[in-house]
Amino acid sequence: MITVLGAGAFGTGIAIALAAKGPVALRPRTAAQAEALAHARKNIARLPGAPFPDALEIHAPDSTFPEGPILLTVPMQQLRPVLDTHGAALARRTLVACCKGVELSTLRGPASVITQVLPEATAAILSGPGFAADIAAGLPTAMTLACTDAQIGRALCEALSTPSLRLYGSTDTAGVELGGALKNVIAIACGAVMGAGLGESARAALMTRGYAEMQRMALALGARPETLAGLSGFGDLALTCTSEQSRNLRYGISLGKGAAFDPSITVEGAATARAVAKRAEDLALDMPISLATAALVTGQLRVGEAMDMLLSRPLKEDEC
Repeated sequence: MITVLGAGAFGTGIAIALAAKGPVALRPRTAAQAEALAHARKNIARLPGAPFPDALEIHAPDSTFPEGPILLTVPMQQLRPVLDTHGAALARRTLVACCKGVELSTLRGPASVITQVLPEATAAILSGPGFAADIAAGLPTAMTLACTDAQIGRALCEALSTPSLRLYGSTDTAGVELGGALKNVIAIACGAVMGAGLGESARAALMTRGYAEMQRMALALGARPETLAGLSGFGDLALTCTSEQSRNLRYGISLGKGAAFDPSITVEGAATARAVAKRAEDLALDMPISLATAALVTGQLRVGEAMDMLLSRPLKEDEC
């Protein structure tokens, strides 16, 4: 049985999709949430338009984990505490991280955090352009699943693919981690220019030059450039920077308008921007959009100031 640990929008959406193939355990992090989901048979707070199939079981937070792969659909900054809490039960299991970002305290990605905390576990990461509502509704979606063990990765792709969810395998966990993390930073920047009324041309420029920054950091950290050109890099960037289903884009729009944003909504890119700025500084990488985004989310710059800073940079060749 597949277990989904974490019942946010994405965890709920993929649990619904996988339950079309067979039994799935959706395991919320609190007893109150488990009770509410079991009673309503839908996630009213996060994905209200998607009722649960009969094969989707709600498991209590203190129940035993069934045999089979475990999908960790928790926010990036909560991944380590979840691994610490369930360490004994997860120590030798196959764990698939479904979060996107960089841990602030260590500057590690999700698969790297799993390997550090639970070295005997098999770590994989699922990332790419897939909104929870689309996945739950059975709309065509393609994503990347990366695992350094190619054989286990292929088995996971088979187990987690559905007629409408197609998974492409990779052994480049670092590249998939970075693509999923960095595109959220660029999405905030794109949202900010749209919220400030700076236009579609500005958004296109930020997406393109932001992608160059993604490639720059990925190469510096040993990732393969073709990974960033795939679903978990360019594909996810295109979706996140253009659709208001993206929480990171909506957050950026709020920044651009100078409006408040719902604090209950997880915006992975806000913390990731700060972590990426630190990593870029450590590596002496030229990443002006990422640095400007970090300054925006921490209130050090306003959108107009950030754009003036970017536009006043010396002219250069159009290359990564």
